[in-house]
Amino acid sequence: MTGPGKMAAPSSLETQHGSVRPLAIEDLEHVAALFLRKFRHRRHQRDRAIAQTADYMRKLYLDGDESKALVQINPQGRLGGFMGVLKARYELNGTALNAAIIGPFMTDSSTDHGWAGPQLLRTLHQGEFDLYLTDSANRTSLAFARPMKYQLLPVHCLEWTCVFRPGAMAAAMLRRKWPGLPRLALDPGAKAFDALARKRFEPSSQHSFQRIHREPIDAARFAQQLPVLMADYSLRPSWRDGELPRLLALAAEKRADGPLRFGGTYDETGKMLGCYAFYGQAGGIANLLQIQASGSLWGATLDALIAAARDMGCAGITGQTQSRVMPQLFNYNGLFFRYTGGTMVRSRIAEVREAVRAGDIFIGGLMGDRWTRLSSDDFGRV
Repeated sequence: MTGPGKMAAPSSLETQHGSVRPLAIEDLEHVAALFLRKFRHRRHQRDRAIAQTADYMRKLYLDGDESKALVQINPQGRLGGFMGVLKARYELNGTALNAAIIGPFMTDSSTDHGWAGPQLLRTLHQGEFDLYLTDSANRTSLAFARPMKYQLLPVHCLEWTCVFRPGAMAAAMLRRKWPGLPRLALDPGAKAFDALARKRFEPSSQHSFQRIHREPIDAARFAQQLPVLMADYSLRPSWRDGELPRLLALAAEKRADGPLRFGGTYDETGKMLGCYAFYGQAGGIANLLQIQASGSLWGATLDALIAAARDMGCAGITGQTQSRVMPQLFNYNGLFFRYTGGTMVRSRIAEVREAVRAGDIFIGGLMGDRWTRLSSDDFGRV
């Protein structure tokens, strides 16, 4: 494999419109306040919410190695924009690659006049990375990135939702939006509606895999088996010792959808055929973090995931769509799709671009940023 020579990221990109530099600890409160205003729609932030968000961003972006997250500072010295970046490792047919996972990307319209977004992207692209990816780009970010030759993965931009109990699911969504709503105001009506709709949302006929069974597993077992099960992707993550367990521990801190749970599917000899990780609790909406299976056994593993969430008492389950599981999803009643965020990849390396075009890439879930608390948690309230 060949690629262009790597360029060292400049410590500061000085222009008449401002400068870009790595995130520093003194930036965190300003970045946290901007995040809450942009992504939680809070015009009047509480000190507690800002402090919790800033502390989480410090752990996410500043603990450990040198920060790859970037801030844009306008000519007056004020924060103009922010780009959350996490460093990751990939491999393509045995060749090591440095990857940048792009998370929150935001500008402050009160201080920025349209320069912060392009400056942040241009600075990122001058760095050390062989590929850049995101699985949560909103439409504004898509408008910035598409002219910069990012490849869009349309299937991965969708989210699938399988409804078990529509009344309970509607109640869970209302409680998520308005946490103060009393259960007595919602639950009786939801139960009555679900009793009437039970036949419409009965479980679909499952795949016939009589010798396959499912079991709950722990994070350590999941971390051990996931790299084995994803080995048939040409472009895939390359986790070093301890990296994947640490990543799962960080993912387990996410609180919006319940505890992080793990499961696996096995044949009669005890060999693992697939695994999954999801957030879930009784009465809530389960949220898939990762699912992976070997060969033709995606259907059995998806069956196991949905059965685990249903048996737990969840009202439904939702997850990011991916090309290898899409054909299996059509077998379920009460399932629908919606757009949730752009999944895109950029690379100067021709072989990487070809793998992306072929869908031969492991992306999303743990190789994205939806596992972080920034994707869903309401800081200051939980």
